[in-house]
Amino acid sequence: MTLTAAEIQHIIRTGVPAADEIDLRIDRVDSDHVVARYPFRPSMVRPGGTVSGPTLMGLADAAMYAAIMARLGRVEMAVTSNLNINFLSRPGQADLLAEARVLRLGSRLAFLEVEIYSEGGSDMVAHVTGSYALPARKENP
Repeated sequence: MTLTAAEIQHIIRTGVPAADEIDLRIDRVDSDHVVARYPFRPSMVRPGGTVSGPTLMGLADAAMYAAIMARLGRVEMAVTSNLNINFLSRPGQADLLAEARVLRLGSRLAFLEVEIYSEGGSDMVAHVTGSYALPARKENP
């Protein structure tokens, strides 16, 4: 079952109300690539004038979840089992874009990679790898 960007965005915002509060957007979905967006808000900024680490981690996690649903369809019970983030450069005070892709999709685990950029910037601000535990899939009779 293929889900559109709007359908995935709706599933995430409904299941995780905080995603609706921060205006998480799924800009693009195809079979192996998802682009998620956090519109810039001053509340994302930490002392020193940079976007906070938890903001970047939340975006990466949402992008990975979207990438799982882009491949498998509606799987609300897929959950993060690991997230590793490397902060590479200071994000600008602009929308954040996360480009997520599935590296390997097994029967119970998915391994993913996310690159995060500030909109309009060419430097990657964070590189994320992670895994998701997947619910058991129903067998077709």
